[in-house]
Amino acid sequence: MTRALIVVESYFGNTRAIAEAVAAGLIAGGVEAQVVDVAQAPGALPSDLDLLVLGAPTHNRGLPTVATRSKARAQAGSGATSPGISEWLGDAEVPAALSVAAFDTVISNGWLSGSAAKAIAKALRRRQGRRTVSVRSFVVTASKGPLAAGQETDARSWGRELADSASSR
Repeated sequence: MTRALIVVESYFGNTRAIAEAVAAGLIAGGVEAQVVDVAQAPGALPSDLDLLVLGAPTHNRGLPTVATRSKARAQAGSGATSPGISEWLGDAEVPAALSVAAFDTVISNGWLSGSAAKAIAKALRRRQGRRTVSVRSFVVTASKGPLAAGQETDARSWGRELADSASSR
C-alpha cells in the first residue's frame, strides 16, 4: 500500500484543517495517510514512505520564522515556540527517492502575498537538489482565519490528485 506522511505547522487551526482534508483525499484515493504536527515529526522518515506532504502558513511572504511564530502563538494564546517546518527541513533526513509536495495557507492568492509552499520547494531544491511534485496554496479570510469557502473541498481534491499520482509511480 502507498503511504503518505503530512507534516504540518499550524497556529490557528486553518493549516491543520487543510492537512486533514488533504489526508482525507489521499485516503479516498487508496493511500494510507497520517498527519503529524511538525513538533512530533520524525527526523528520519520511514523507509516505506512513498509521499511526504509539508504544509505551513505563509508569514511575511514566506515560511514562519522564530519571530513570526512567537507572535502567532501569542495571538493564538498558546505556549512556547517550537521549531517549524523550516528548521525541520534543515535537520530531517529526506530520502532522495521520496516524492514531496508542499502547501500553505495565505490571505490572498496573489504574488504580493508570497507563499510558504514555494519557500518549502525552494528550500528542498537548495538543500537537496529536489523538485517538489506539487505546490498548492489555500486561502484564509484573515490571519486567524477562517478558511475561505470551498478550500477544504479543494484540499481533498488535491489530496486525491496526489494519491493518483503516487499510485501511478
